[in-house]
Amino acid sequence: MSSRRSRSGQSSGASRISDDQIADLVSKLQQLIPEIRNRRRNSDKVSASKVLQETCNYIRNLHREVDDLSDRLSELLESTDSNSAEAAVIRSLLM
Repeated sequence: MSSRRSRSGQSSGASRISDDQIADLVSKLQQLIPEIRNRRRNSDKVSASKVLQETCNYIRNLHREVDDLSDRLSELLESTDSNSAEAAVIRSLLM
């Protein structure tokens, strides 16, 4: 019975992605992630799992950078006069 469920679950998935589409998406990720792009010049093949792992690491690093920049901006806003030109520029960047 469990084999029937798994077969019917597979056939009903209209949004199933083909292996070619997955390979294409992995290739696009390789082009977007600097760490992989730099390594790829030296060697031709990078495994899909490595691409996904590096993509996750890159996104985590971007999140950290955004958090750090947000903290720095908050500190800048707190240290400036709220009516100053500097504060106005910072506020306009945040909008």
